[in-house]
Amino acid sequence: GLFSGKALDESGLDEEVLALFEHVDVNPDHRYIASTLEKDGTRHAKEAMIELYKRLRPGDPPTLDNARTLLDSLLFNARRYDLARVGRYKLNRNLWEKGRREHGGEMPPNTERILTPQDLYKIVERIIDLNNGIGEPDDIDHLGNRRVRTVGELIQAQFRVGLLRMERVIKERMSLQDPESATPNGLVNIRPVVAAIREFFGGSQLSQFMDQVNPLAELAHKRRISALGPGGLSRDRAGFEVRDVHHSHYGRICPVETPEGPNIGLIGAMSTFARINEMGFLETPYRKVYREVDNTPAWLDRPLLVNDVRDLRTGDLLAQRGTRLDKDLARHIAIGLLRGQILREDIVDPKSGNTIAEENTEITRTIAERIADLPLRSIKIRPIVTGEVHYLPADEEDKFIVAQANAPLDEHNRFLAGKVQGRYGDEFVEESAERMDYMDVSPKQVVSVSTALIPFLEHDDANRALMGANMQRQAVPLLRPDAPIIGTGMEYQAARDSGQVVIAKKDGVVLHADARTIVVREDDGTERTYPQIKFMRSNQDTCINQRPAVLTGERVKKNQVIADSSSTDNGELALGQNVLVAFMPWEGGNYEDAILVSERLVREDIFTSIHIEKYEVEARQTKLGDEEITRDIPNVGQDSLRNLDENGIIYVGADVNPNDILVGKITPKGETDLTAEERLLRAIFGEKAREVKDTSLRVPHGVRGKVIDVKVFTREDSPDLPVGVNKMVRVLIAQKRKISAGDKMAGRHGNKGVVSRILPIQDMPFMPDGRPVDIILNPIGVPSRMNIGQILETHLGWAAARLGYRIATPVFDGAREEQIQQALFDAGLPDDGKITLYDGRTGQEFDNPVTVGYIYMLKLAHLVEDKIHARSTGPYSLVTQQPLGGKAQFGGQRFGEMEVWALEAYGAAYTLQEMLTVKSDDVNGRVKTYEAIVKGEQIQEAGVPESFKVLIKELQALGLSVEVLSEDETPMELSEDSGDDLSALDGINLSGMEKGEF
Repeated sequence: GLFSGKALDESGLDEEVLALFEHVDVNPDHRYIASTLEKDGTRHAKEAMIELYKRLRPGDPPTLDNARTLLDSLLFNARRYDLARVGRYKLNRNLWEKGRREHGGEMPPNTERILTPQDLYKIVERIIDLNNGIGEPDDIDHLGNRRVRTVGELIQAQFRVGLLRMERVIKERMSLQDPESATPNGLVNIRPVVAAIREFFGGSQLSQFMDQVNPLAELAHKRRISALGPGGLSRDRAGFEVRDVHHSHYGRICPVETPEGPNIGLIGAMSTFARINEMGFLETPYRKVYREVDNTPAWLDRPLLVNDVRDLRTGDLLAQRGTRLDKDLARHIAIGLLRGQILREDIVDPKSGNTIAEENTEITRTIAERIADLPLRSIKIRPIVTGEVHYLPADEEDKFIVAQANAPLDEHNRFLAGKVQGRYGDEFVEESAERMDYMDVSPKQVVSVSTALIPFLEHDDANRALMGANMQRQAVPLLRPDAPIIGTGMEYQAARDSGQVVIAKKDGVVLHADARTIVVREDDGTERTYPQIKFMRSNQDTCINQRPAVLTGERVKKNQVIADSSSTDNGELALGQNVLVAFMPWEGGNYEDAILVSERLVREDIFTSIHIEKYEVEARQTKLGDEEITRDIPNVGQDSLRNLDENGIIYVGADVNPNDILVGKITPKGETDLTAEERLLRAIFGEKAREVKDTSLRVPHGVRGKVIDVKVFTREDSPDLPVGVNKMVRVLIAQKRKISAGDKMAGRHGNKGVVSRILPIQDMPFMPDGRPVDIILNPIGVPSRMNIGQILETHLGWAAARLGYRIATPVFDGAREEQIQQALFDAGLPDDGKITLYDGRTGQEFDNPVTVGYIYMLKLAHLVEDKIHARSTGPYSLVTQQPLGGKAQFGGQRFGEMEVWALEAYGAAYTLQEMLTVKSDDVNGRVKTYEAIVKGEQIQEAGVPESFKVLIKELQALGLSVEVLSEDETPMELSEDSGDDLSALDGINLSGMEKGEF
């Protein structure tokens, strides 16, 4: 009775259900419907609904009305259950288009957003078919079944949550308030909506702090696709299948660029040409291959043109979309499409039986006119690849055979070979050219932007290419950007699309260009000013600084780059520097991927970067009074205040070192019982002598540089200051960081390493012409990593530098081995790319020739200056009295269990004792030891560590009586007081840093 129009509760008898599925449930071994009905105790729909209600709502009284209401609200109510547009689209495709078309009534329209009884019938039909081996089950990892939820959709979902909460509040208030006196203002409270949106941007897993290390990092972050987050997977439960590369990723998600850690495969990057359609499915572009052309009768069947019609060879417009077709226009289109094509069959006039043109004939205008007058609907032609681009989602693509982008074509875009390499579904096929439906747009459509910037990607192992793609995003912008000698042709586009360069809006002439502004007079006479960003701090503390790329008087075109950013050079992405590299071992200095660097790179600021750090201090209201930003700081000498203005804030341009005061601030101290002397002072000097604490903002350890900006925010100017804050000061400090031992460097092929030594220029190996190399890399780092791209880059870079030009070698379509050898030959270099080097220290030749050339090297954002750390005394943990850990806490080095074993194995008893006592948590001992060192006296014996006392306290808390015995077994008294009278040690503050210490 599903489609008979009967009331639901009158139908549903077993016989009706069996009759409904008799054409599907045909397997004699497994009668699925019959065996289900046997197990089912209910006889008709009424009983079934009540039974369902009992299972879902076990406590409630099972009446038919309740059951009907529940079922309706669960599946057939648009407010509770919404398939959305995508759900209906996928349901119709999977159940109706792929399934049996002859049964189950009419397919629901695309506007139907809830389940229909027909859908339920089709679902059962599909399950029975799958069990009977008919049809293919869905692949959950196929991109036809996975969609991208864009930001707008996520905000929409949050907005809905907020509105539902608001609705509930309004309904509650309406039920409580008197309708006469109720006002919209009194009923509506927008706070739930605001809170939901704020929570989305502030707390959502997918709302991330933008990666701004360099322009590429910003671009790549915006193109990232994540399977994590609300409604997604969790790291721990995601298996191998989800993370793996799938054939449907081709041209949609990059198979290379993904993180290395626990998120591998869950976070991906959109491929170069991919886009997201309105349903959220990823699409990739393909060029249409025409194998046949519609003739006049076929065109006449269409009253209106839906798309532009273009000549298949030239791309010239034959008719515009929206045009009404008559006989003359239809004939004109048919002739235009046929002219110049080659026939794939004999054309015979059906009326006379005469052959008008034979197979393999090129159609002239005359023949085209004759064919256009025939009643034939379509004409088979030799396949031609057109400039018509179609974007296909993954499930659509599976229906077609797609030719590779590098399939050879003639000058008319026809396939040269009879058989062409292509893809069909998840298989690589070699098929006749006549079976091709589409062709790839470009070889680089498979990979993402970061991966497409790696030259000779096709010669690198995928693991190393992954590291190369990820490490380009970590390259810090250098002082003088230098575009790569060996690029891929993507550098200009990537820099433009990153949004960090200034682009001309219209054609014009540059009237004025300086460091701050560029003025362009456009062709229509208007003058447009383009301001430039100067030394702005990025989210990752790197420096964003724009500078003009045009000169006064220069003519500029629309969309031309007129100002470079911090990692661009003439509009091209320039993340690193071209340096002369030799692959050779050198005194073990480049063992284990270490990198030896010439002092020239330091001296000439080749790998120098600017870093800008932000420091803030707030003056708050406290219970004891307001904090104050002032120059009048207790117990601080004039020398420390020399760079502060009258308000106690450092001036712009000051050079600062660790522990210098940036902003003077005092906080009121709690009143304590005053001694007689203090009371006397208070009486004489009044409130002045009231105690305040110095809580000034100081430069942290290991930071030095120049103050480049100071901003002061007060309650009056900035009403959005946090509650309880009267004033806030923000100071920016910039520092130049040269390359130094311990910095991480990398090439674009995943060849990363740490600088081990900076050698004097005169000690570096030099070439026969006397030129020393810049960097020495270890040759052993190449064969096992299988990233041969770096060697090809070295050879071609050397040749290009010698010949004085730059080379673009696109991925999967780049320079071949013979072309590289030709370039070396043209430059007059050895064809194996090796040369005899001389030792800079002795002047003697090295035994064997060495591979030398230019590689593009990056300095990564893992700088030794951010990581190196040392401590003498500093803060201690409150309970155990042991030093804190980590650079952020100014902590010590952990001497753990295994390190203790090492000293025990050596029998180094005294070293071990001081590690566990005076250097750690023997409170009195460490003070006495410090005093002895300062005074040059003998160090006394260590005492009992605090952690031992804590352990005893814990045992006593468990109700155990613990006694400590001395060597002669007499009970020892452990002092409860951690610190005795330490006032003698003035100037030593053992809870933090010493006064005056830097």
